Amino acid sequence: MLSRRQTLATAFCLCCLPSRLRADAPVAFQEVAPGIHIRRGVDQNATAANQDAIANIGFIVGDDTVLVTDPGGSPADGRALRTAIRAATSKPIRYVLLSHIHPDHIFGAGAFLEDHPAFIGHHGLRESLASRGDFYQSHLNEILGPGGAGPIVQPNLPVNDVLELDLGHRRLTLRAHAPAHTSTDVSLFDHTTGTLLPADLLFVRRIPSLDGSLIGWIAQLPALAALRPARAVPGHGPVVVDFPQAAADLNRYLTALRDETRAAIAAGRDIQAATATIGQSERANWLLFDDYNTRNALEAYKELEWE
Repeated sequence: MLSRRQTLATAFCLCCLPSRLRADAPVAFQEVAPGIHIRRGVDQNATAANQDAIANIGFIVGDDTVLVTDPGGSPADGRALRTAIRAATSKPIRYVLLSHIHPDHIFGAGAFLEDHPAFIGHHGLRESLASRGDFYQSHLNEILGPGGAGPIVQPNLPVNDVLELDLGHRRLTLRAHAPAHTSTDVSLFDHTTGTLLPADLLFVRRIPSLDGSLIGWIAQLPALAALRPARAVPGHGPVVVDFPQAAADLNRYLTALRDETRAAIAAGRDIQAATATIGQSERANWLLFDDYNTRNALEAYKELEWE
């Protein structure tokens, strides 16, 4: 039988649950490449102490304007980010990237409404938020208090395939991906510094969460590697990493999940029995393994049983 916590994770990804921000929550930003500033999220599940400030978020400064990526997991997280931007530059914030559906990356967007930016998202994000946004918001409000989750901010600049932006002598390429981590993933590549910001298409040290397509996610990693980035900023983990090594670790986990799930299905094991063992070979390699691996195994089984 699944534990109560594992059952909850199946319905609502635990990494997306926020809470109140501690005074000592991480607010320091590191300039990982010229003009690219990133705040590392804590390697925790969201708690009443961290206000869902668990994702890596930041901003990119061009000669003319600023792009935010991502706005954070709660209004407080977004406000802290906006304060950091204003301490670094007075240039206008014209773009806010919502990299995918998960609340730890996008529920800080309300903090930027006063800037009247273009809110950028995958072409499927508006529909996904229409179907899941109220559910996410209600859970956030249960933890933060009535209205504490802030508004659901819909994208108004879709990425249908590739979107090119110029921040002022700084060209960015944003790409909408097929289902992988989620069904609404967008990556960003900064041509000036060769920096890849794949958001949650890349997890480092913290166990990935599967909410899209296991096979699709595995397929996206070589496409990202083909960009030959000088560095990468994962959605969770250290703020800057070498992409080939980090992607190899992620691919190893996803491949183990695929292969062990296929073996369990071929052996005729039902979903409850299979999810107790799938992925266990990777236990020692990932933080928060017990909080997410069962959900990942469930998602993998549901995807692969009809191959």
